[in-house]
Parts: sequence; structure tokens; C-alpha cells
Amino acid sequence: QVQLVETGGGLVQAGGSLRLSCVASGRTASVYAMGWFRQAPGKERDAVATIGLNDGSTYYQDSVKGRFTISRDNAKNSVYLQMSSLKPEDTAVYYCLAESRTTRYWGQGTQVTVSS
Repeated sequence: QVQLVETGGGLVQAGGSLRLSCVASGRTASVYAMGWFRQAPGKERDAVATIGLNDGSTYYQDSVKGRFTISRDNAKNSVYLQMSSLKPEDTAVYYCLAESRTTRYWGQGTQVTVSS
């Protein structure tokens, strides 16, 4: 099992910035990728950004390209999401994901609210 703990959510005005952090513990050696998903009220959970832990390859949802940056610190079993130029439509619960070859692990989620 892998446990994930997210921190860094909160309330910010449009145009502002937030940094989300996620720390993994447990069987982290099995994890090859981590990332961030989000779910707004009444919508499905979708991928925001992901990163490969071995090669650092990244994926970004089109709507966040140029505004969000995902990074990792393998020594700390951590992944980060730096969010800038935030918009009200970025408001959602953000979930950390850790992926092994057989299982997806999820954090408990952290609320990000962007006011206009």
C-alpha cells in the first residue's frame, strides 16, 4: 500500500498562486508516476498534470499549460504542483495520484478555491 498526504490548498484571488505538495509513504518503490487530478462540483475527476518518477516526463491538461508546473523530489517521495495565474475555473478538489503497475493510489484531496 501507498499512502498519500496533500497539503497547500486554500482560497486565493484570481491571478494568484498556490503550491500543492504531496508526500508518499509505504511501498513507494512500486510507484513509477505521480500526478494531480481535480474534481469540480458536478464534474468528473480529470488529470491536471502527471510526472514520471524515473525520466521526469510530464503531461499537462491543455487548460493549465503555461500556468501550472509539476515537479518531483524522489528523495522525499514528493510531488509538487505550482499553480500560477489562477482562474475561478481552477476551483476544485485536487487529488494526488501515485501509480504502480497494478494500482492507483489517491490522496484525500485538498480544496482549491479561486475567487473572482
